[in-house]
Amino acid sequence: MASLSKNSREIARSLGRVVRQLREERSLSQEEFAVLTGHHRTYIGFLERGERSPNIETVDRIARALELKASDLLREAGY
Repeated sequence: MASLSKNSREIARSLGRVVRQLREERSLSQEEFAVLTGHHRTYIGFLERGERSPNIETVDRIARALELKASDLLREAGY
């Protein structure tokens, strides 16, 4: 895995916390959420723990699965 800058790690952790919170509020398992986003369950876990920094397409797919706009998802994460 490529090393993330300190700022990128903070963004990834913040976004991951919000994604997990919103996923759990919708009573979705990681497996169910993975199917909705088109990603593997382990990747969703990496994202939620802030171990991966998603590209903009992934942010959009996650937001759509949560029935949000990507901009709203990023705003929820503080960005």
